[in-house]
Amino acid sequence: MRKGNKSCLMKVGRLLGWCAVLLCMSMSVGAQNVATVKARIDARKIAIGDQVRLFIELKSDTTKERINWAAIPDTFNTLEVVEKGKIDTTLVGSNVTYKQRLLLTGFDSGLFQVPAFQFAVMPVSGNPYVVQTDSFPLLVQTVAVDTTKAFRPIKGIMEVEASWTDYIEYIIGGIVVALLAGVLVWYVLKRKKEKPPVPEGPKETIQEYSLRLLNELDEKQLWQKQKVKEYYIELTDIVRDYIEARFDTAAMELTTDELLHKAKIHKELRRYYDLLSVILTTADLAKFAKAEPLPEEHMDAMEKSVKLIVDSKPVIVPTSIEKEL
Repeated sequence: MRKGNKSCLMKVGRLLGWCAVLLCMSMSVGAQNVATVKARIDARKIAIGDQVRLFIELKSDTTKERINWAAIPDTFNTLEVVEKGKIDTTLVGSNVTYKQRLLLTGFDSGLFQVPAFQFAVMPVSGNPYVVQTDSFPLLVQTVAVDTTKAFRPIKGIMEVEASWTDYIEYIIGGIVVALLAGVLVWYVLKRKKEKPPVPEGPKETIQEYSLRLLNELDEKQLWQKQKVKEYYIELTDIVRDYIEARFDTAAMELTTDELLHKAKIHKELRRYYDLLSVILTTADLAKFAKAEPLPEEHMDAMEKSVKLIVDSKPVIVPTSIEKEL
């Protein structure tokens, strides 16, 4: 009996030791997960066509990790996303809070599920992981119909007698417009003179042209209007077109990896490899990986594109004759 009790105690001790090791391992892994996300919905049942709001809130530490926003489809489980609010950012020290509001509706009756949305987290050190929101049931109800009342018959089309006097206002208006148009044409033909040719101003350099296109793209505010993919398509086209003209090397038809490889070995372009890598990598995430970069990344891609063009402006070396003059 004593030997049996001693053996049981040793087994229990080994079991407790393994449990402690597993607990420490789980705590160390869990300690790496800094980001947290939560969601709430302001109603659990609506009538057909009514709308319900879903609020998403994600918290993270900018010094420890990077967040890829969840790809939210326009429809799921017969529910429709009427509006995707912009992602609001609040920064306190290195702690950042992202908030987004979704407006949902349904046009079929039944009990549907608002799915959990997943957010990829890229730590500065450690393995990537995923955080996700809760899912919510949403009951969509039909409009109540009073079946005690009889259906009313559909009335037929009623004919109304018409005369030309009913259109007198349109007739007078047409005559006035025709007279004004005739007078305007006569005046333009009479006053028309051959204008002297306007001298052409100085042509834009490739840097001025590309910077103007970037400024026009920024004024469109595409990513602010949730047109992230269109924003990066235009941005990369401007950068690639500039590279072709400035460095006399093909860029438009190359993949990102091919272009970065060419930039790394190019005599002049390799100086701007880091800027080009950030621009193209961020654009590929938005265009092909269905990830939604953060507002800071949109602005950073634009700033790096401007810097690439400004810093790579060719230096004009004066000739010996110009130096003498």
